Amino acid sequence: MSLDPLLLSRIQFGFVISFHILFPAFTIGLASWLAFLEWRWLRTRDALWRDLYVFWMKIFAVSFGMGVVSGIVMSFQFGTNWSVLSEKAGNVIGPLLSYEVLTAFFMEATFLGVMLFGMKRVSEKLHFFATCMVALGTLISTFWITSANSWMQTPAGYEIVDGVFRASDWWAVIFNPSFPYRLTHMVLAAFLTTCFVIGGVSATYLLRGRHIEAATRMLKLSVAFGAVVVPLQIFAGDLHGLNTLEYQPMKVAAMEGHWRDGAPGEGVPLVAFAIPNQTEERNDYAIEIPRVASLILTHSADGTIPPLTSVPADQRPPVAPVFFAFRIMVGIGVAMLALVLLSAWQWKRGRLFDPTRARWLLRGWRAMTLSGFVAILAGWYVTEIGRQPYTVYGLLRTADSNSAVSGAAVAFSLAVFALVYVCVFGAGIWYLLKLVRKGPQPHETPPDTDDGEKTPARPLSLPDETLDAPAASNSHAATTTGGAT
Repeated sequence: MSLDPLLLSRIQFGFVISFHILFPAFTIGLASWLAFLEWRWLRTRDALWRDLYVFWMKIFAVSFGMGVVSGIVMSFQFGTNWSVLSEKAGNVIGPLLSYEVLTAFFMEATFLGVMLFGMKRVSEKLHFFATCMVALGTLISTFWITSANSWMQTPAGYEIVDGVFRASDWWAVIFNPSFPYRLTHMVLAAFLTTCFVIGGVSATYLLRGRHIEAATRMLKLSVAFGAVVVPLQIFAGDLHGLNTLEYQPMKVAAMEGHWRDGAPGEGVPLVAFAIPNQTEERNDYAIEIPRVASLILTHSADGTIPPLTSVPADQRPPVAPVFFAFRIMVGIGVAMLALVLLSAWQWKRGRLFDPTRARWLLRGWRAMTLSGFVAILAGWYVTEIGRQPYTVYGLLRTADSNSAVSGAAVAFSLAVFALVYVCVFGAGIWYLLKLVRKGPQPHETPPDTDDGEKTPARPLSLPDETLDAPAASNSHAATTTGGAT
């Protein structure tokens, strides 16, 4: 049996980035959450804020470490599996990734130790500053990594000399046409991922009768944040989609399952469900809503978009994975919106935090604990698979970007990665769940305030019991040529 090194290299990169993307996406939002918690502690001197900070800081430390490890492994593949891409586009991509290390990763590494171990060793203001710098570092990292990936999606500010890309305008390279939309969409996705983890954990505590005061406070913040940010994310996603239609129309055609134009004035229907048949260039078992896709994409009932058949077959992305991943992402977004709006309504009625009166809603939060991760993975698959058959869109094909390695070598490394990842990250996730089961704990030694007085610690929960880990519905910044460091 022949092993295709190109296909295996793509599978390996997809496997590694799928692991990697989860942890940086989570820590981007979690770092800002920690900065908020410590700010509230310093403003109010309420011991509960500090106890929540320490609880989530432990989870942040483990998640950050796993993100760094998976990012290092991923970066090796640019040399081992994608050396032609590195040779041809490295003059543009390489500096962007280096800027991420110099401006963001070094900042995070510098202040992370102070944040994790300096709470009783440095002043409160310095410790808070360190937490803010870590949060800022994750956002700066998002900036550079998203810029690098966006350039590969919508290349600008370049020239090609002897088959090699060279930057002719760094401002145009960094702020390429899709970058503002992708950066906004990614940051909001990371924040919502963290929001729903916090909300899901809080709902689980309330359902189990544990950490009642802490859970109530965290769920209030999750509902308030989600009620504002979920609609913003839907709006940002719509703008991102319009930008993608302008610069990558075949990706949008694959998302919509739009194979060919209909009769004049018919518009483009919204395909609610179908099974794309790429061989026959059609959708099987399609359920369509007339004109809705035209209204969304062109703001006109009879507007049209370029169909998949407007380009040769070898210039089209794989339709089925893009089509289904897009619907998963949108479906989760709609579910998030419904959940936060219902929660806000029940909060106003005074029922949300009572498990006997809002059990169904709390179970919804628990079921959606990991929904942000699933949505990020689905969005990533839409972005990267929809870019095919190119690594640099329209300019460098994926088939011309891989290294001259054998299929057997790639298959062996893929098997080793899978085994190591299951062991290492399985242990890390088990430890994270252990931390969540234990929950936030009051400090044995109350912290000193600025005037030297002690702030009394207080219990946060009922007597300790074993708490089931939160259930899931299905499952640095998370975008580069594939990923983030």
